[in-house]
Amino acid sequence: MFTQLLSELYYMTEAVDYRLIKLCSFAYLAFGVLVVILLLYGITAPYGRYARAGWGCYINGKLAWFVQEIPSFVVPLLILFYSNCTKLDRWSNRILIGLFLIHYLQRAIIFPIMIRGGKPTPFIPFIMAFMFCLVNGYIQVGYLANHGDFGASWYLAGNFYAGILLFAFGLLVNIHSDHILRTLRKPSETGYKIPYGGMFEYVSGANFFGEIIEWLGFAVAGCSLPSFAFFFFTLCNIGPRAYQHHRYYLEKFEDYPRHRKALIPFLF
Repeated sequence: MFTQLLSELYYMTEAVDYRLIKLCSFAYLAFGVLVVILLLYGITAPYGRYARAGWGCYINGKLAWFVQEIPSFVVPLLILFYSNCTKLDRWSNRILIGLFLIHYLQRAIIFPIMIRGGKPTPFIPFIMAFMFCLVNGYIQVGYLANHGDFGASWYLAGNFYAGILLFAFGLLVNIHSDHILRTLRKPSETGYKIPYGGMFEYVSGANFFGEIIEWLGFAVAGCSLPSFAFFFFTLCNIGPRAYQHHRYYLEKFEDYPRHRKALIPFLF
């Protein structure tokens, strides 16, 4: 069975099918709408501070994060090594793939190493995140390596530079916000505290804001269906979580800064 799985994975990386990429991208758009409705008007995603019984056995938080995120780093490497990569002669495609890999190098490898403590993750949200990262690594880099025809001078376009700047800004905000959250508590302390500093002075979900801005920049630079679908799904998935965190802070802490918004500075 394991050999068959490896064989299928090799076939998929060797022959990256644009029809499958389009299908997955449209599925992102449809599921994004469904997810945002459920999260804003129904449930809270059952991991982290909202973890609860009924969502499967619990997995070590650090291990779960590494395993669920690593496909978005490994699958692109397999595509680069084993598929035809007919579009890798374009600098724009190379740069966009590089941005994607930089994010997941940080997110899948560096971030879990630096987690302090961390709550166990229920199996169902873990396996859903794993499948998403598996598919997303395939469609984003599969598209850029084999189908993204941006033109030889695309990397000189204004939107390309604007997108890269947005991505870099979002990445820095995301990393800095994670650092603030990691250092909120001393090693012997438990419970939640009010985060201060950086974008947390403006929004409750500064780390989510940073990641959303990253993928907005990626979509602006790439101007493709897969990159826009990824940005849209990310917004629909973690945007409501920022709102849930905001409500949590307001209910738990009487001295929580009332001027802060949930996700978008000064607006929402």
